[in-house]
Amino acid sequence: MKILVINSGSSSIKYKLYAMDSGQTLASGQIERIGQAMSRVTHTAHRQGKDENIEKDLPVPDHKNGLGVIMRLLSAPPAGVIDHPDEIDAVGHRVVHGGDRFQKPALAKGEVLDDIRAAIPLAPLHNPANLAGIEAAHELFPNAAQVAVFDTAFHQTMPPRSYIYALPYELYEKYGIRRYGFHGISHHYVSRAAAIFLNKPIDELNLITLHLGGGGSVCAIEKGRSVDTSMGMTPLSGTIMGTRCGDIDPGIAIFLGKQAGYSIDDLDTTLNKKSGLFGICGAIDMRDIHARCKQGDTRAQLAFEMYGQAVRKYIGAYVAELGHVDALVFTAGIGEHDAATRWESCRKLQALGIVLDAQANATAPNAACRISAADSKVDVLVVPTDEEFEIARQTMELLATSQASKA
Repeated sequence: MKILVINSGSSSIKYKLYAMDSGQTLASGQIERIGQAMSRVTHTAHRQGKDENIEKDLPVPDHKNGLGVIMRLLSAPPAGVIDHPDEIDAVGHRVVHGGDRFQKPALAKGEVLDDIRAAIPLAPLHNPANLAGIEAAHELFPNAAQVAVFDTAFHQTMPPRSYIYALPYELYEKYGIRRYGFHGISHHYVSRAAAIFLNKPIDELNLITLHLGGGGSVCAIEKGRSVDTSMGMTPLSGTIMGTRCGDIDPGIAIFLGKQAGYSIDDLDTTLNKKSGLFGICGAIDMRDIHARCKQGDTRAQLAFEMYGQAVRKYIGAYVAELGHVDALVFTAGIGEHDAATRWESCRKLQALGIVLDAQANATAPNAACRISAADSKVDVLVVPTDEEFEIARQTMELLATSQASKA
């Protein structure tokens, strides 16, 4: 079975084509700056241990045209890997927000598309682009199943005490104001991968998974099910992120509106795009922050320490919530590659049974590995995430279930 995974952003499309029977990635790539005068296209065909790479600039006015470019790259020499669009059995789409309607993937048609559209107010930058990708794929791959895989679905197992805010209850009933959580596809993937690494059933494990990248979220997983997560109704809350503030006193927004004349748009821009690491020290990339720390930059040092403390607070909170934790799992760009941030995030947690091995942490390979000390009561792991493969896996699982129910 060949499954094409599509991740449509507001001005980009990322994609991977899998041969699920062999577990092979046939091709991957992305189109950036869709809608601008010239878009950047990168494509890699993976064949017999060799990669064929294509990079070029060309006009891509919209997502439909973008998927047409992708189809030509997948099927034409010199980097084609299929002969005809009908070779693709299914297209799995990442959809950022499914509201509280979806706890699992769904065939992207009819009422499902209406529900994705209805969730646009909850994710105005993401869901329209996700819909555009689905609609374009319906036209270009008419014989392939179109499957929506939701970033919020994994967190739909949270109990009400975790997802209801202490606001007037009618705001939840009328407007759907509640905690939804994000990065669910990643948290789902790494929790399963951690269980495989530990050689234990996922439904017997309590985990804290830490997806730390440009955006960041922490998830408390009890016996394989998300029971709490740091992001909320939007991806703005939780840990400090690259440009997002994370948890702050909500009264700050009221103060800025009244005393500094901030409009709603001003607040949106400030909290989402000008805060976080960038707001503290003017840098987003943790590698740049480390370099500046070595040069004695006090603002960079402050940003680093604040970031680690924010993560550490969530680890402590979720240890208290779960009662017993089998493993912490670091993933995503910072979580997988930044030993200093992992160390800072686990500093002072010895009382909770969390102790890192300095050497193992510093030399962690780009593969699932253990970085905890021998006397640590809690395993600490680094597990590379693979959201695209998780989308493909969930797509295949849904189709298998649908076929079985028809038999």
